[in-house]
Amino acid sequence: MTALWLTGDAATDRLLTDDPFALLVGMLLDQQYPMEHAFAGPRKILDRLGTLDPHAVADADPDAFVALATTAPAIHRYGRSMARRVQALARAVVDAYDGDVTRLWTDPGASGEAPTGAEVVARLHALPGFGDQKARIFLALLGKQRGVRPAGWREAAGHYGDEGSFRSIADVTSAESLAQVRAFKRAAKAAAKAAR
Repeated sequence: MTALWLTGDAATDRLLTDDPFALLVGMLLDQQYPMEHAFAGPRKILDRLGTLDPHAVADADPDAFVALATTAPAIHRYGRSMARRVQALARAVVDAYDGDVTRLWTDPGASGEAPTGAEVVARLHALPGFGDQKARIFLALLGKQRGVRPAGWREAAGHYGDEGSFRSIADVTSAESLAQVRAFKRAAKAAAKAAR
């Protein structure tokens, strides 16, 4: 498994590589905000809170957590509401998985065996702030860049799992691929606008 390149900052990308909760939080923050800034959010939380342990994040005083999330540079354009979402996400990970994010893709599925890609998407979708699209993108990121490949993961991820695509953060491995993903998103937005 290679190191992630999602922000262009070596220390931040190392945190995202080493800490699955940091990666999950980055994915949560990846909406209505530039991708590389969203994925830099977990490092800001770590630097200010001193830990990214889901238990500590979930149990932090909500007002103090909002303050650390909105301190410039904020974790997101909508720092206040995203602070609440990050804490809700941490609480869900603590309550459902005892704080271990990897259990989202390692806990046995309905068959008693390893979970399928569809089961992992369903688990992700059940998390606060994770809609269907975000769940599919995160599964694609896990499959393409973290070696987490449950049965049927590409199908469960939809087009985000396509090999050689440049649709989402799952395909970002360099500044060049980030630019390709941005170009794809611009083209898709223009096509959707033209179709109205």
